[in-house]
Amino acid sequence: MDFRPNLMESPTLQYAQGKSSWLLGHCLKPTITPSKYLPCQLSGIASRGLGFVIPIICVVAIVSAEDPYRFFTWNVTYGDIYPLGVRQQGILINGQFPGPDIYSVTNDNIIINVHNNLDEPFLLSWNGVQQRKNSFEDGVYGTTCPIPPGKNFTYIMQMKDQIGSFYYFPSLAFHKAAGGFGGIRILSRPRIPVPFPEPAGDFTILIGDWYKTNHKVLKAVLDQGKMLALPDGVLINGLGSNGAWFTVEPGKTYRLRISNVGLRNTLNFRIQGHTMKLVEVEGTHTVQTTITSLDVHVGQSYSVLVTADQPADQDYYMVASTRFTSPVLITTAVFHYINSRKPVSGPPPPGPTDVQWTNLTASGPRPNPQGSYHYGQINVSRTIRLSNIAGLVNGKQRYAINGVSFVPADTPLKLADYYKIGGVFRVGSIPDSPPRGRSIRLDASVMGADYRTFVEIVFENREKIIQSWHLDGYSFFVVGMDGGSWTPNSRKEYNLVDTVSRSTIQQPV
Repeated sequence: MDFRPNLMESPTLQYAQGKSSWLLGHCLKPTITPSKYLPCQLSGIASRGLGFVIPIICVVAIVSAEDPYRFFTWNVTYGDIYPLGVRQQGILINGQFPGPDIYSVTNDNIIINVHNNLDEPFLLSWNGVQQRKNSFEDGVYGTTCPIPPGKNFTYIMQMKDQIGSFYYFPSLAFHKAAGGFGGIRILSRPRIPVPFPEPAGDFTILIGDWYKTNHKVLKAVLDQGKMLALPDGVLINGLGSNGAWFTVEPGKTYRLRISNVGLRNTLNFRIQGHTMKLVEVEGTHTVQTTITSLDVHVGQSYSVLVTADQPADQDYYMVASTRFTSPVLITTAVFHYINSRKPVSGPPPPGPTDVQWTNLTASGPRPNPQGSYHYGQINVSRTIRLSNIAGLVNGKQRYAINGVSFVPADTPLKLADYYKIGGVFRVGSIPDSPPRGRSIRLDASVMGADYRTFVEIVFENREKIIQSWHLDGYSFFVVGMDGGSWTPNSRKEYNLVDTVSRSTIQQPV
């Protein structure tokens, strides 16, 4: 399992944007051999913080012969793209930007043979897909070797006991700034009830900030220890303003699966003249809440229902705009009524100016009976406080958690553990709580954990930008979020009954 910031990926730094929040979770059995640093099944709280990588390892299901198999062959290449009207070198999957959607059903076995035709190593991470006993299938630095140029690798995963909306993206060398991402949808099995009628249509909506600059140049800027400028724009499904169209019929209801696949900015999503009903967050059905707009932080995914209930003779804007930036970057798509005669016109509807808080109470148990909402009755045996800081190390901008800024090891940590290669990492190289002061040291940070330990994780954001944290290969319960510093008295405010389980959490300023 790899617990890390979900914003800018670079060999030199991991940059995330994000008060104080808390998580709880079980430490799970390692994948290959008993390893002290691998496991953790978290339920938690988020706090303010910039960060880097903390490898913890997660666990995946044994493939069942009776469950269906879905096979994919993907060719990863460079190609010309024009997302903001200027020719750029993009990363394509089977010639597509964004890449193809993955359609699946609970318990399906997914076999994806990826051919890397780039001139540099490549890895794909399956954001939100749970990996039980096969964390090496989630392509992030530290868990598996990259796919060399001209070679291929076959990812084998099972969507065990999962439903929901997710996405995939390339995790190395700042490739995400060039594409290579796409949507993942896991549908419920036919006999499993869903808490809303089947929609008339199901749309993947990938929103994200975007740079016109080549990803290798952006990576070089980060490797020099410098900050990136504000992005050049925002995309919806890889297209600029009014490039993406979504056709609907009057009176019918549609499901939109919205994921922020960008690099650094929280985005607000809204549809002109229409309300949305929030129904799912990264695999958890929520108490259904009607909203006019939705903040989607980097790495997060949501499902909303939208009914085409406005006058059908015209089209309407779908808007994605940056939050907490100056200036505000904005892009639009078209919510097109099938027989409309009037195109979108005038200015798009403005976004909110205050901080949004969305009710994320779960509406019922997850598909896996073992994941029922009894987490509040389990004794916490360990509390981990992770606090982010920023500073200069050897004249370069670095970001650290508990005083440690991640540097990659020469050998993926999981392989080093399996083959007992000494000197690659040190278990306990990052402490459980932040030290005093703001000093930063460099290390391949690895935190130890014991099998079946139920862990409480507190994130404390000491910076002035929103953070976004993701737990690769597993999920956690978000039991609380508040401003200021966490204390043991904060537990009195925890939701220990019916919070959502998800894999990505924001840390407000």
